[in-house]
Amino acid sequence: MQDMQGIKDRIARVRQEMARVVEGQEEVIEELIIGLLMNTGHILLEGVPGTGKTLLVKTLAQAVDCEFKRVQFTPDLMPSDIIGTNVFNFSSGSFTLKKGPVFTSFLLADEINRTPPKTQAALLEAMEEKQVTIDGTGYRLEEPFFVIATQNPIEHEGTYPLPEAQLDRFLMKIIIDYPSREEERSVLRNYHNGFRADRITEAGVNRVLTPADILMIREKVQEVVVEDAIFDYILAIVEGTRKNYNLTVGASPRASINLLLAGKVFAAITGRGYVTPDDIKRLAAPVLRHRLVLKPEAEIEGLSADDVIRLILDSVEVPR
Repeated sequence: MQDMQGIKDRIARVRQEMARVVEGQEEVIEELIIGLLMNTGHILLEGVPGTGKTLLVKTLAQAVDCEFKRVQFTPDLMPSDIIGTNVFNFSSGSFTLKKGPVFTSFLLADEINRTPPKTQAALLEAMEEKQVTIDGTGYRLEEPFFVIATQNPIEHEGTYPLPEAQLDRFLMKIIIDYPSREEERSVLRNYHNGFRADRITEAGVNRVLTPADILMIREKVQEVVVEDAIFDYILAIVEGTRKNYNLTVGASPRASINLLLAGKVFAAITGRGYVTPDDIKRLAAPVLRHRLVLKPEAEIEGLSADDVIRLILDSVEVPR
């Protein structure tokens, strides 16, 4: 893996292995991989139940040989159920740490918006600082540490909107739509032939990356070149969200940083050692959409965050 072409080839193998199980969803897979290859690239997946969110994450974890744990978020879930707790051992007369599922490489926070904000917030420290504090003692999490949270659309019953502070911790919000007719036909054929989502280890997904490879790629991504014009382009887009009349809340400086770093990863996995304006345009919607708050009148008019992002991209001059 001496150059960016080497990274591109390795990531192409990951995509190939995931295609053994997942039909279509090329852009979603690409965005998940970008999140994995960033140091704090946690992902929020949104889609109605049954669209394969959990299957996507489990398949990626298997292809990159990472430990995987899943937490089903429910209204009665407690923070200690995620990070762990100290349990008194009567035989030794001392407390022993019982680690929660957050101590893993891949953590799937399934249906995160079905649990109250107090429990959602238990992930904040882990996502930002890669450590958890239990009874005043900090515990480092292993690398790579990657959180993928799934949620149902917030208009569904029994959901709690994620706090803005937690939303801002996610690199991207990825929308998973219904598959095309042909993709769904292939899914039906697979299940007809015996495929089972709870047995993906039997689907022949090979491990083509290791945790050490992931950390190596992260280091290599630092070498991707970014010209001043790209910095200005990112700033113009983010500033456009803060001044847009359709929005009450625009994107934060963390959004600018994430757009830059995601652009560098995207350049690397496409075999380039430099970022282009098209890289930034490609990633603007997934990186920004969950950080914007629409005015009520904009929502009444039927506008979405993606619509506003497209308007901003059309209004910002693209550097040559």
